[in-house]
Amino acid sequence: MTVLAIIGAQWGDEGKGKIVDELSMHADFVVRYQGGSNAGHRVVHEQGEFSFRLVPSGILFPNTKCIIGNGVVVDPKGLLAEMEELQNRGIDMSRLYISERAHVVMPYHFLLDRFEEEARGADKIGTTQRGISPAYVDKHARIGIRMADLLDVDTFRAKLATILQQKNRMITQIYGQPPLSLEEIHGEYFGYGQRLRSHITDTQAMLHEALFERKTILLEGAQGALLDIDFGTYPYVTSSSTMAANASSGAGLPPHSIDRVVGVYKAYITRVGSGPMPTELFDVSGKIMRDRGHEYGTNTGRERRCGWFDAVAGRFVAQLNGMDAAVITKLDVLDTLPTIKICTSYQLKGKMVHSLPATQSDLAACEPVYEELEGWQCDTTGVCTYEELPGAAKMYLKRLEELLETPLAMVSVSPQRGRTIQIQDVLATPEYDARYPRNAKR
Repeated sequence: MTVLAIIGAQWGDEGKGKIVDELSMHADFVVRYQGGSNAGHRVVHEQGEFSFRLVPSGILFPNTKCIIGNGVVVDPKGLLAEMEELQNRGIDMSRLYISERAHVVMPYHFLLDRFEEEARGADKIGTTQRGISPAYVDKHARIGIRMADLLDVDTFRAKLATILQQKNRMITQIYGQPPLSLEEIHGEYFGYGQRLRSHITDTQAMLHEALFERKTILLEGAQGALLDIDFGTYPYVTSSSTMAANASSGAGLPPHSIDRVVGVYKAYITRVGSGPMPTELFDVSGKIMRDRGHEYGTNTGRERRCGWFDAVAGRFVAQLNGMDAAVITKLDVLDTLPTIKICTSYQLKGKMVHSLPATQSDLAACEPVYEELEGWQCDTTGVCTYEELPGAAKMYLKRLEELLETPLAMVSVSPQRGRTIQIQDVLATPEYDARYPRNAKR
């Protein structure tokens, strides 16, 4: 048995979907534990390209059960559309289960997300406007609607009637928009509940039985760790915790059940939306990364900002998550560059900084201190083993490993399934690596 938490270790878009897909071949369960339809995971293999929004990336393997955990906020309309798309491509959706405790993204959440973002003006966060933040607000304000509520017509109506009175006051009095209809929302969303009834269940009980039976469980994060609500670049963050510490509670598992934490890093770094990004590039190197890496949002199509690998932020994430292993994706995107830089520290107000500042103003003022390495300038997409990689590529990976203080487990050299070099088996029984003690003091 192995319970493996797979987290994005940057600002998202690190290639988690591909890594989860490849590991799912050996998994019994894949569980999404946070986020909503604002996160997209792209998987490419022999059946073509798949873009997942709420469905876990393990769904393509017929023997793997997939769970949308209690920590996720679910847009049922979007989920049904996604399920239909997958069914039309021959994917069996009977293996998809939804926690009865997961909160529902309601129509007023979409509206309020858009209104609030527009009201910020120049200070906008860069939200996808998919209702995620307002849904989490309601969850913590204890006025949320959960998937189980959609299954009982009277309970759902009573809760919705009370909540909608408050939401309509906000919509009409603050934003000057027409109110929403109780009858329309109740009929539409109760209908979604009926269509999803066979999938909504006590997923916590399923997973505890899986633990008892010593099954292999993958916990799939959505956004990256630098978007975490507590430790990300606040306020330009998502509305949930993306860290490994939340993986157990968002799935319905005890914390001690997690055997390993694996962080997925891109060989460079990208970001969408607003917020400071110390290593952002505006030159030809950044354009090469964007073009070769197809750096556009899976769900939104938004252009991603590109920059050199930020080892300060990367090590910060590794330490916070107690990372046992790291995965590097998109190494091939750097194949044509003559030189490659790594940010090893920041200069802030005349001082050398080795950790991520807490305020966005300080992070915006940080100047990256770079270490420059020789590029390999040859095609790595056909490489199958670590030994076959060009010497300069191995030097680059070795330096990342040292700066992250975390051993590398896998290196991806193409978006295609199977084009991933395995250095260590992350599903094997975890062993302590004395080279990179997780709690070492710097």
